[in-house]
Amino acid sequence: MQWTDSLDIAIALCDAHPDIDPKTVRFTDLMQWVLALPEFNDDPAHCGERILEAIQQAWIDEVE
Repeated sequence: MQWTDSLDIAIALCDAHPDIDPKTVRFTDLMQWVLALPEFNDDPAHCGERILEAIQQAWIDEVE
C-alpha cells in the first residue's frame, strides 16, 4: 500500500482498530498507525496533511 491508497488504508485501519472512532484520531497517531500496517510500504516523508485528511475521511465513510 502507498499513501495514495486511502480507501485500502482505511479498510486496514478499520480492521486494526475496530473500537476507535476515526473522527477523534489525531493526525500524528493516524500517521503512526498507517506506518505500522504490515501491508504499508511507502516513504513517511511523502505524507502530508491532505493525505491524512483523505485517509481519515475514507475511514469515517467505512465506519458509517
